[in-house]
Order: sequence, then C-alpha cells, then structure tokens
Amino acid sequence: MKSCDLLIVGAGINGAGIARDAAGRGLSVVICDRGDLGGATSSASGKLIHGGLRYLEYREFRLVREALSEREVLMGIAPHITHPMRFVLPHEPERRAFWFVRLGLLLYDHLGRRQSLPGTETVQLARSPVGASLRARQGRAFIYSDVWVDDSRLVVLNCVDAARLGAIVMPRTACITARVENGRWMATLRRAADGATTTVAARSIVNAAGPWVDGVLREVIGANSPRRVRLVKGSHIVLRKFYAGEHAYVLQNDDRRLLFVVPFERDFVIVGTTDVPFEDDAERVAIDGREIAYLCTALNRRFQLALSADDVVWSYSGVRPLLDDGQNDPSAVTRDYAFDLQAAAGAPPLLSIFGGKITTYRRLAEHALSELAPLLGTTAPAWTATKKLPGGDLRPGGVASFAAELQARHGWLPHGLAARFARSYGSLAWQMLQGARDLTALGQDFGATLYERELIHLRDREWAQTVDDVLWRRTKLGLRLDPTQAARVAAWLAANPARPYSCSVADADVASAGK
Repeated sequence: MKSCDLLIVGAGINGAGIARDAAGRGLSVVICDRGDLGGATSSASGKLIHGGLRYLEYREFRLVREALSEREVLMGIAPHITHPMRFVLPHEPERRAFWFVRLGLLLYDHLGRRQSLPGTETVQLARSPVGASLRARQGRAFIYSDVWVDDSRLVVLNCVDAARLGAIVMPRTACITARVENGRWMATLRRAADGATTTVAARSIVNAAGPWVDGVLREVIGANSPRRVRLVKGSHIVLRKFYAGEHAYVLQNDDRRLLFVVPFERDFVIVGTTDVPFEDDAERVAIDGREIAYLCTALNRRFQLALSADDVVWSYSGVRPLLDDGQNDPSAVTRDYAFDLQAAAGAPPLLSIFGGKITTYRRLAEHALSELAPLLGTTAPAWTATKKLPGGDLRPGGVASFAAELQARHGWLPHGLAARFARSYGSLAWQMLQGARDLTALGQDFGATLYERELIHLRDREWAQTVDDVLWRRTKLGLRLDPTQAARVAAWLAANPARPYSCSVADADVASAGK
C-alpha cells in the first residue's frame, strides 16, 4: 500500500501541473491516468498559448488578462517547447467593424503583462507578403502576437519534473474505487497492462479527469457536485503547408467563429477548431466528414486553394470539458474553470476541477494548492512561475543557439536531428547524446531522424509505451514515417517494454551531462 498527501486522478495538463506544484511544495504525490499522460484532451489542442481574442466578445476580461500574462511566464519556463508567433487577421467588414476589431486588439495588447511580444500592427494586404496566398487581397489585415506550444510535451515535462521532486507517476492506471476510511481516502488503482491493483491511502484527492470528471465523482468516489461539464468536440486537420512564412492566420468564418491556420512541424499547418456538442463516449472521439468539409470550405473561400478530404494528412479530435454555464452556443460557453471543494469537518478533502484551458493550467494549479494547502498543513509558497521545466535551462539565443551548440560538440550530428532535439528536449538532449561518438552509437535507425537511443529515453524517462505515445504525442514523427517504419517502431516497443513505473528521473542540472 502506498501513502501520500495527494492522489491526483487524471494526468492531463491540469493534473500534471498540480502534481508538479504540489511535489515542489514538499507534499507526497501520486498521479494516475487510465491512458497516456495527456493522452486525451490535452494533446488535442490547437497548440497555442493565447489569451483568447474572441473571449473579449463575451466580456471574459479576467480570463483573457490571466491567459495573456501566462504567455510570458510559459515562454520563460519552457523556451524549448514554446515560441512566439505572429497571427494575421484579415479584416472582413461584413463580419466585424474595423474599429471593433482594432479596439479588441488594443485591449489584447494591454490587458496582460506583454514584455517580449510585439504589439499589433495593421497592413495593406496588397502590399504585404502575408496577403500573397489570399484570394481577396484588397483591404487591411491586423497582425498580432501569441505563442505556439507543444501541448503533449508540456504535459510530459510537468510530470517529469513532478517525478524529479518525488511524485509517483502512474500512466495507464485507472482509479477504480475511492472511499473514506479512518479519515483518509483509500483508493484502488488498477494497471491496464496486467490488471494488477495497488491501494493508495491519501490525505486528499484531486479529481482532474477532464471529460470524465463527473463519472469519477459518481462512479468511482460515490459523490455528487452541483457543477457540471459541457462536453464540446474540437477537431483539427493537418495539411501540407500552402503558404510562405512562419506566421499564422486567423479567419473570421460565416458563423462568426474564429478559425486558426497555424504552422506545424515546418512543413505542415494545423487548421481548427470546430465546436460540436458531444454526448458520446469521449474515449471514441473522432473527426467526421462534416467537420472536415467545414474546415476545408473555410480555407477554400479565403485562400487560393481547392482542398478536400483527400488533402488531409492527419486529423485529431478532443473533447473539451467546459464548465457548463448554460449557454446554448458551444462557442460561447466559458473557457474559465471552477472548483468544487468538498472538505467537511473530519473528512479528507476532495477537489474536483471543472473546465479550464491549457494556457492557464499553471495558474489553475496554484489556485488548487491555495485551496488545499491549509487543509494539508503546508505553508510552502507558490514557486512554478520562475522555475524552468526540464530542458528549459537554455542560454541566451534559445533553441537555435542550443542546436548549434549540440552540433559543435557532436560534429557528426545531422542538422535536422540537432534542431529537433533542441526544440523538443532542450538541455535534456545531453542525456541522450552522452557518450555517443557517431551516429552508430544511437542504435537502430527507424527513419526521419528517429534512433533507438531516443526510444529508450522516451520509454525510460517519459513513460512512453505505445507507438502513438512516441510518434503522435512526444515527437510528431508520425507525420514523416511511412507505415513500414512505424511498424518497426511498434515492434521495438513490444519487444523492449518498460517495467511498470520504472521511469528514472534525471538530476535537476541535467545539462551538466554534456559539459
């Protein structure tokens, strides 16, 4: 039996952020998830850290301000997996008046603590390169700033740091029951691989199960809450990149929704998202033909394209567990979050999380600890705003400079591999390259710069167990490997499984391994 201060059910971005924060305050933590880390909603985002420009229309000024402030914080603590991006918003007078959009962007520039990101500018499309690929080049466009993020790696790195600080991380392990006994939660966890069970005695539980938060409350814990989540499916498609430049586009669609076209993995773009009410099992969420047609139609209307479903390279869908605020329009439902804290006298605390968004996960975690800390008897202060995530301790010059340093120390390292290691792992790359003298030292070559040594790292230090864990969440190399190569990766993982919960954790100053 394991004992802990805090059992977290759900290892999406909120659960992972709370695990890291709590472990860093000296609390003993166990975090479990019936799937992969960030394997559901948290890896199906638009890959953006943003304030939510359209939330201003719904007067969610506090949420936008908090999200805008977090852009700078997250770039500071995770410079390897985030980068600033400029967004081009062509003005369409029939959708929104020029003054209205300009006022919104003025607020967007000044509501948060914008320090390193440039402000909004206005350009004539006919005179600017950003208008070259558009059908209609007359008129103006706004160009503003937000931040790109590798959402899956953000979840994993929070868990890596939580484990470094002492947390026990248990992916593919479901919490099947939790009951109060002698003033503690006695929870039974079941491992998917072999059905083995573990009992955890916890002083408190955080229910961070996302789309399944209601089900965990009712079916696992036997509790109820006056709050509910509203399930909304958001789908994205990935296409070959069809314009020059590293900027993104924001399109005002016929239904007044904003659609994003975001550069992805150098050669591709992500297009999304849809907002579709969802009432099925969130385990089986998938894009449908109507969503693909919706996104392709929006692109064809504005760009010089004739796209169809045949042009889709990859698609993904996630179920967003929005806080149900009674809105009829899924796009109008708040992206804010709320807590339900049940802490009756003499009973162990139970904190359930409803809603939230990836941009504000760190603030949500701080808020959760401010609620739980007095009940758990800790006075340790908040700390995550300035402490780098693993691999984030890069020198001035950022990812590009670090990639050059990798190549300078390992002259045999191909440029593409050095660049990918820099932007995925940051200084953690020294671990994978330690002792290597040439490419043969990296082991089997699976193609697309994926070598056996990286697979070992992902298995032993990042809890990767399946081919999807590796190719679609932690590396995105599924976009580049053909089916035969992907099958070789799957075969290697099957032949070389990790021991349950055996991931080792590096020392805090992992960069020293390469120095």
